[in-house]
This record gives sequence, C-alpha cells and structure tokens, in this order.
Amino acid sequence: MAVSADLAKLLDREYEDKTLDEIIKAPVDALAGVSAEDAELLKKAFHVKTVGDLGRNKFFRAATALVDLTDSKK
Repeated sequence: MAVSADLAKLLDREYEDKTLDEIIKAPVDALAGVSAEDAELLKKAFHVKTVGDLGRNKFFRAATALVDLTDSKK
C-alpha cells in the first residue's frame, strides 16, 4: 500500500520533490529551519552529516523516546 505525505513544511524547497531515500541521504540543512551553520555544529558535536544520521543518532532517539513516554502519560 502506497503512503503519501506532504513534506513541504519539513524540508527546504529544493528537497520537497525528493524521494524518502534521497531525503534520508541529504545533508541535515535540507530540513526546514536548520542552517548550514547548525548542520556544521551537529557534525562537530555528534558526527551527524545527513538527515538519516540525525534520525538514527542515539542521543536524539533517547530524548525522543523519553518525551514520547512522558507525553503518553498525559
């Protein structure tokens, strides 16, 4: 079953028509609101270079899991 989603609000304009595979391989600053400077800081601090790296980073995943658990109790 095909799934579609409007990613326009999540991505910079040049990445809106990319496939999910292309987005995951894109640099972090492909995400709307993430500047090239932000991306460089993420690279230096966490070795995050791509959207996929960010989504798979153990620290960000742990923080997301904790927030999800907390929010599910509300």
